[in-house]
Amino acid sequence: MTGQQVSDDAVMTRIGQAMMLLHGGDREEARNRFGAIWDQLGPDGDPLHRCTLAHYMADAQDDPDAELAWDLRALTAAEGLDEDRLARHGSAALRALYPSLHLNLAADYVKLDRLDAARVHLDRARTASVVLDDDGYGNGVRAAIERLELRLRERRS
Repeated sequence: MTGQQVSDDAVMTRIGQAMMLLHGGDREEARNRFGAIWDQLGPDGDPLHRCTLAHYMADAQDDPDAELAWDLRALTAAEGLDEDRLARHGSAALRALYPSLHLNLAADYVKLDRLDAARVHLDRARTASVVLDDDGYGNGVRAAIERLELRLRERRS
């Protein structure tokens, strides 16, 4: 194992620990830990780490504007992944993040009553979902896309 792999594993472990706090209901401590990791990564940090962290930091937010800001950071970081990084982590696996990233943005925009922007990202989530496997994750994301589509249709009525 190279030094870079150990470093990658350590960062992902710390993100995972903060995620466990979030899922356990300790949103404030999760935000604190995510924030500390974010600061350590800095603006030039590994885009995969920045994407993963921002994706989960968004879920830890109480304010819809802050949630949107973190979800936008996650998408920006994902778009910064270079071919070398994609090759090391499997481009298909990383591309499977896009449906979820766009779905989260669509949900953020619904919360903020910005329905046109929500529809744009919902369409992007649906288009990106073709890469998802027929498994729990893929089926869950597709089902969430459908649920949000129904909510948007109901709001049109």
